[in-house]
Amino acid sequence: MTLGTKLSVDQEYLKSFSEKHQEPAWLKNLRLQALEQAEDLPMPKPDKTKITNWNFTNFAKHTVDNEPLSSLEDLTDEVKALIDVENEDKTLYVQRDQTPAYLSLSQELKDKGVIFTDILTAAREHSDLVEKYFMKDGVKVDEHKLTALHAALVNGGAFLYVPKNVQVETPVQAVYVHESNDTALFNHVLIVAEDHSSVTYVENYISTVNPKDAVFNIISEVITGDNASVTYGAVDNLSSGVTTYVNRRGAARGRDSKIEWALGLMNDGDTISENTTNLYGDGTYGDTKTVVVGRGEQTENFTTQIIHFGKASEGYILKHGVMKDSASSIFNGIGKIEHGASKANAEQESRVLMLSEKARGDANPILLIDEDDVTAGHAASVGRVDPIQLYYLMSRGIPKEEAERLVIYGFLAPVVNELPIEGVKKQLVSVIERKVK
Repeated sequence: MTLGTKLSVDQEYLKSFSEKHQEPAWLKNLRLQALEQAEDLPMPKPDKTKITNWNFTNFAKHTVDNEPLSSLEDLTDEVKALIDVENEDKTLYVQRDQTPAYLSLSQELKDKGVIFTDILTAAREHSDLVEKYFMKDGVKVDEHKLTALHAALVNGGAFLYVPKNVQVETPVQAVYVHESNDTALFNHVLIVAEDHSSVTYVENYISTVNPKDAVFNIISEVITGDNASVTYGAVDNLSSGVTTYVNRRGAARGRDSKIEWALGLMNDGDTISENTTNLYGDGTYGDTKTVVVGRGEQTENFTTQIIHFGKASEGYILKHGVMKDSASSIFNGIGKIEHGASKANAEQESRVLMLSEKARGDANPILLIDEDDVTAGHAASVGRVDPIQLYYLMSRGIPKEEAERLVIYGFLAPVVNELPIEGVKKQLVSVIERKVK
């Protein structure tokens, strides 16, 4: 199979890539089977967004080699601003394109059995554990062409494992730095929280270059046991030349387990974003808060789903987006209550603010309910900046541009203020300020 015109990615290439990284047999075989499946599987069909002409497969290089960091001081100022450089006790992974460049995990967490490392090292050193969860409970290999290509071509990412009864008090952070114009990133993040454990994970995707036509295919999987809790924060800030498919999925397997998402989706390029939380266990809880700012000529599609299987499960979706210039977006919010999920509660709110005549936003709240004894609700709105608000601010001597910025901050604040992770909140505010100038 050939993906793109510049690089032939076939079975032989994958065999040699797998052997170079000393991967276990199961991962090598999974790659080869996935590549074969990708030939026949269809592309995903995001609602109301045509992606037939988007580039998800044509890239110059599958990997590039970067140097590990001798010190965090070697990072650019823009990347350093995302990290508490002075904190010597931080748990941090930095990846430069595909290269694991820096890893710090406290001895205390190691002693408690916490595993935090890059995904390919994890596959070698914790093979049975990774195999047990990799594309099993979360995203399946054969869902469509992009999930199969992802499984075949995984070349970066992280593995975070928290054993039973371990509470990780300080956030675990990963920073994925896009530095090369030529490469594609197939990043996989796998987080497993066993019974009665808890962890907060924060990741940043940031471009320091602006290629003409780069491909990013990102999948994250979160699995929780009984009474386990994972809070997952992310700020995506990839440049306009990057076409992104990102799929973040949670599987709340255990009774009374909890998965919370705090997502700042700030990419400047065309983006398909899926975020699904499956509430399998009774008493499980899912909460997704999303902030989006679109600008330029980008097209974006955001689908957020919480699917209830367990009794007395609770799911909350809150999304606010701002569209500038000629940007267009689709916001799909889906709350689904399966038969048998009695006493479940599904709530959602999606709001889009359009700042210019050419900007477009579409909010589609969807409730699918197959059980009687449940509660559910939704709210959605799409509109432009209220001229009365602007007039009021300008009548107080505030220039029009500044007045518009204040309106935007006011619109996004209900979501930003609710984000459970202070670091994500600060990073997000900084990116928003830059994007709405």
